[in-house]
This record gives sequence, structure tokens and C-alpha cells, in this order.
Amino acid sequence: MLQISMRVGALFSTLFAAVCLWFALDGFTSTAEQPISGGREFAMFWVFLTVVGTVLAVVSWTLGDWERKEKEARPGGEEPRR
Repeated sequence: MLQISMRVGALFSTLFAAVCLWFALDGFTSTAEQPISGGREFAMFWVFLTVVGTVLAVVSWTLGDWERKEKEARPGGEEPRR
């Protein structure tokens, strides 16, 4: 099973949000040039996905930071036994 760190997950979420923002901006600019039926809804959907990706990135980065700080605060920096 593949395990990635929280920070790598945050970077992937940021990349996802950037791609979604690009599609949203493209959708908004293309509707201004030539009105397309449903073009605004298309762009708003991509804005929604941009927000989702950004929230996931912030949460992942914050949890990764919290986990790192908690690990450093433990005596010896060891992980707890399971």
C-alpha cells in the first residue's frame, strides 16, 4: 500500500486546485466572448472544485504540521507503540 506524507498530499491538493482554477477562469472568459448555454454553471462547478482542493490542501498541511510538532514534543522523538 502506498503511503504519502500529509505535506505531499497538500501539494497534490494545491496542484488539483490550480488546475481547477485554470478551468474556471477559462470557462468565465470563454462565456464573455461567445455566450454558451450552461457556460456559467460549468465555470462555477470548477470554482467549487477549486475551493474543495484549497480546503483539502490547507487541512492536510495543518495536520501534517501538527503531527510533526507532536512527534518532536515526545521524549526521544519516538512514535508511540501500537
